[in-house]
Amino acid sequence: MNSRFLMTMQVEVVGPQKIGAVPDGTRTTVPIASGYFEGPRLRGKVLPGGADWTLLRGDGVLELDLRVTLETDDGALIHMTSFGLRYGSPEVIAAIARGQSVDPSTYYFRTTPRFETSHPKYAFLNRLVAVSSGDRRASGPIYTIDEIL
Repeated sequence: MNSRFLMTMQVEVVGPQKIGAVPDGTRTTVPIASGYFEGPRLRGKVLPGGADWTLLRGDGVLELDLRVTLETDDGALIHMTSFGLRYGSPEVIAAIARGQSVDPSTYYFRTTPRFETSHPKYAFLNRLVAVSSGDRRASGPIYTIDEIL
């Protein structure tokens, strides 16, 4: 399978909403305050109002369910959802939880972004499959997103 770089996206998170123990694990909603994205065919900002709905499972895997609206520099709106998984050794996950920078090669953080837009210039996004690798920073994650060709 071949891929091509689509964009890098960084989001800034604020005040996690710790819902707590639910039947399938521990639920937290992490609001998205802002962010930006940039790639060879699109760039712009992440609008506030999205969130990452996370579920920490009993096996230590964090399920990620991100939903955001992107606004390109030329005013197009793009709805993006992304489901993924993050896990690593207890020591690495504890360091991330403390806000420390951790080498992303020491843990698994992958998502599958999907896009929807009505703007003709960006309609190609409606027809692609994408994967991303993540890097969790104290202010929020950075996603490197590739489209699968």
